[in-house]
Amino acid sequence: MATKDTKPWLDTSDPQKFINNTAKFNDLMMMYRCAIREVRTKLEVLDDEFSVENQRNPISFIKTRIKKPESIYRKLQKLGCEFTPDNIVTQLHDVAGIRVVCAFVDDIYTIADLLASQDDITVLQVKDYIKNPKPNGYRSYHMIIEIPVFFSRGKTPMKVEIQIRTNGMDFWATLEHQLRYKKGIEQMDGYEEVSKELMECAVAVINMDNEMQNIKNKIGKFHDI
Repeated sequence: MATKDTKPWLDTSDPQKFINNTAKFNDLMMMYRCAIREVRTKLEVLDDEFSVENQRNPISFIKTRIKKPESIYRKLQKLGCEFTPDNIVTQLHDVAGIRVVCAFVDDIYTIADLLASQDDITVLQVKDYIKNPKPNGYRSYHMIIEIPVFFSRGKTPMKVEIQIRTNGMDFWATLEHQLRYKKGIEQMDGYEEVSKELMECAVAVINMDNEMQNIKNKIGKFHDI
């Protein structure tokens, strides 16, 4: 009895084509990993410099990820594109992702401005979900940037998605994703009430972030006296 192919992106009908595409895909993923290292190094340098000059670190932690082949395939399929290395590069902006978690809201904009001001970084897109939260309460600052990465064959511009948020925003987004995206949750009884409660939690996080920022500002004023 034939079994259903659980990995439709893995086409083995033509062995040579499969080998060639796999090699190209692995090479491309290596390039995205290198792009992440370039951006992460820049962020760590900024954090170290800020620590020396201001006696505190604006960045709490950094997480990185490369999209899995299945996720890349599904996203290209939604766009009506074939699963090819060329389409991955030209059609997708978030294959390489970095999440930067900061202590305070103003740190988010500081880090974003410092990155954008570097002459080897090109900002392709910005979405400010802090000033304009998503309907579900999600908040974060998103940037799509392009950065040159130097390989033996020459310089290659690579795209990286950066999400910058506070500890509170990250805490809410992580748990909200786990709760809301449980399989079939939209059909469960009381889903609207769950959505309402998640929004109330988002508002509580917003209020906490704003209050912590106000306290930080007051302490800063005390130090200036």
